[in-house]
Amino acid sequence: MTLNNDVSPESGGARILVAEDNPAVREFILRSLASAGYRPTAVADGQQALDTLAKEKFDVLVTDIVMPNVDGIALALKAVRLFPDLRIVMISGYAQERMRAHNLDALVHRIIAKPFSLEEICDAVKDSLDAPAGAA
Repeated sequence: MTLNNDVSPESGGARILVAEDNPAVREFILRSLASAGYRPTAVADGQQALDTLAKEKFDVLVTDIVMPNVDGIALALKAVRLFPDLRIVMISGYAQERMRAHNLDALVHRIIAKPFSLEEICDAVKDSLDAPAGAA
């Protein structure tokens, strides 16, 4: 896959924080979002995501649900409390965990199942950015 370093008008160069513990999935998401013109940053777990959010501003948080240290659900709850305008997209390969996340409908803009395509992750991020602020 070729990375597009130019910011596309569609993405607006939105800053995306990706929290994913699987290195291969994390790299796939990074490349997918970068090729769509977003400016992604990746971390390996929820605690690293919270630390990064405290230092930098992001438009969207893409987080795996099942991660070490701080899982995606705890991360989402803390992140939205600290950054109310942050959009959240959750990903998981576990149906039971996706069901847990559905209880967070007021906070989460999209939940997508692994495995997902480049198009699915980019569409989820775009949809979350298109949603009115504070509306999940």
